[in-house]
Amino acid sequence: MKTPILLITLLIFSSLSFGQSVIKRLDGTIITEEELTQKVDTLMAKAKVTGLEIAVFNQRNPVYQRAFGTSNNKTGKPLQITTNMYGASLSKAIFAVLVMKLVEENVISLDKPLQEYLPKPIYEYPHKVWHEDFTPLKDDPRYKKITARMCLSHTAGFPNWRWFEPDEKLRIKYEPGTRYSYSGEGLTYLQVVLEKITGRSLEDLAQEKIFKPLQMFSSSYRWQTAFEADFANGHDKDGKIYPKDKDNAPRGAGTLETTFEDYNRFITAVLNKKILKNSSYKEIFSPQVRIRSKNQFGPGATVDGDYNDTIQLSYGLGWGLLKSPYGWAAFKEGGGDGFHHYGIIFPDKGIGMVIMSNSEHAEGIFKYLLEYGIGDTFTPWKWDQYIPYDQK
Repeated sequence: MKTPILLITLLIFSSLSFGQSVIKRLDGTIITEEELTQKVDTLMAKAKVTGLEIAVFNQRNPVYQRAFGTSNNKTGKPLQITTNMYGASLSKAIFAVLVMKLVEENVISLDKPLQEYLPKPIYEYPHKVWHEDFTPLKDDPRYKKITARMCLSHTAGFPNWRWFEPDEKLRIKYEPGTRYSYSGEGLTYLQVVLEKITGRSLEDLAQEKIFKPLQMFSSSYRWQTAFEADFANGHDKDGKIYPKDKDNAPRGAGTLETTFEDYNRFITAVLNKKILKNSSYKEIFSPQVRIRSKNQFGPGATVDGDYNDTIQLSYGLGWGLLKSPYGWAAFKEGGGDGFHHYGIIFPDKGIGMVIMSNSEHAEGIFKYLLEYGIGDTFTPWKWDQYIPYDQK
């Protein structure tokens, strides 16, 4: 007599579950926590990754959350999920949720030109820090077209950062609303307008509406003295330690200081549609613009083609989007000063993965971690230039 397939499946699942938890991947297959841990250890050793943190989400909640390696390769101090980590552009994912909260509160509209909220031109306001200086826009009236939606979808037309320009001055490079071009400047422009509208700082708004409600008590858009006790340093490809940057003015596009534990609280809230209404999350995760560039950065950013048509690569509001057999997925990268991060969620399946690392080698194992951990073969790793360590 043949044993029913369902019974066989249940027996296998039970044997794997006895004594250890299992992780369910997108295609329904499972792996154990021990198997994933061994995979991470092996990949880190082969790619020479200093420190790495990885979380897997099943049923919209973390089922695996661990730190590996060290926070500083000279001291050998172990990296913990409570260690302070520079969040880099993961900042933008949180900022997008903050903006949508203000949209819900009727503080701002996604489609009203931002200049129309101000009593005088943005370039006439005095500035205390460099990112508040908009005087270069005085002779380009196109800035008056820029909306919050354009800033969050990276279609405002600004460069990523002004210091990448030959003269290090802010300028509009593309007609607003016409082309995807990743831009921290766009989100910063939106931030400055919001601060003027509300009379409050980005940090105050984020603490009130995001960090405190989600109990992200170790997160901030500025460096805090409380972080001194345990923070990670970034490491370059030679293992050299980057000095910790502690004097950044708060920017929603890139100055997030957080912990792995805190950021996963944020992802859990997003997966469970906390903080915002369902309609707001639908807006965030709706394609605003198709992306046809070969790469996100570098020369390939201006080369268009059908490179990612199979996943309908797009941008939503603050998050990248791709289409998979399991529904739309939302992702966000982060990188700088030796830190490399990546997170992706598949809301319809309640599955996701977050990776944070303090090593420039880390992006060389992202593809393998995603494929093994959750069965994600859809992340546009070539577009992101996450070239595997053994293919370089």
